[in-house]
Amino acid sequence: MYKMIVCDLDETLLNDAGKLTDENIAAIKAATAKGVKFVANSGRGYTSFQDTLSAVDLKDKAEQYAISFNGGLILENKDNRAIAINEMPFDIAEKIFDVASADPIASTHVYTKESCYIYHLSDEDAKYLESRSVKYEIMEDDNFDRFKDDNVMKIIMQLPTMDQRKQMQKDVEKVVPADKLAVTYSSGMYVEINPGGVDKGTATVQLGDILGIKPEEIIAIGDNGNDLAMLNAVGMPVGVANSIDEVKKAVKYITKADNNNSAVAETIKKFILEA
Repeated sequence: MYKMIVCDLDETLLNDAGKLTDENIAAIKAATAKGVKFVANSGRGYTSFQDTLSAVDLKDKAEQYAISFNGGLILENKDNRAIAINEMPFDIAEKIFDVASADPIASTHVYTKESCYIYHLSDEDAKYLESRSVKYEIMEDDNFDRFKDDNVMKIIMQLPTMDQRKQMQKDVEKVVPADKLAVTYSSGMYVEINPGGVDKGTATVQLGDILGIKPEEIIAIGDNGNDLAMLNAVGMPVGVANSIDEVKKAVKYITKADNNNSAVAETIKKFILEA
């Protein structure tokens, strides 16, 4: 029996407009009514998906959980209480930012535990963030010392092409050893960098350990490169129909529906409600 579902948000649970379908809402509520934990496992900061949690009656609830920043932070939803913080060492974060900020095309996000700061925000990036209700502060200069006394959770760069994103990774790895980094790609526009060993998969197992839930008792649902670690860490990895090819090769089940047509509800019905 599956006891926990960890689920990506953008392009998986949410449709292309960044919204929940009624069918997904109903299925999640039905699963949680059966005692199954439903855990949002997102690359985004937790403050940006509180409306999603509210829609499925999980916002500010005790003994309900969320994972954000690609595993950088694990929270109990009640009062958004941090139960694990997997932050990035400041010296590594500074080196990554120095490389990213030198690229005039890159829109560079610095995520702290509470906030998102963006240097060189692009129009494409701004439009996407607006659709996801992500709040941010514009950095007017490249002085990274402002984060010296803060928790830097991850740094991501929005770039137009995959070649540019891969080149950014190579450039960062010239100044920071690759084993100190966890690099993923998401949403067809971002290269995301967490500390080495921190990803959606390690956080899923970490939360499972806290709750006494084994990896084989967990379903993970995703669509993109930053979901691969959690898909590889659980007993039932599921890819939605719009997943990238790499995800489709890694999972045990691919939904017939895509993210616009309640793929998560399909998964919950198959493995939880009708099992």
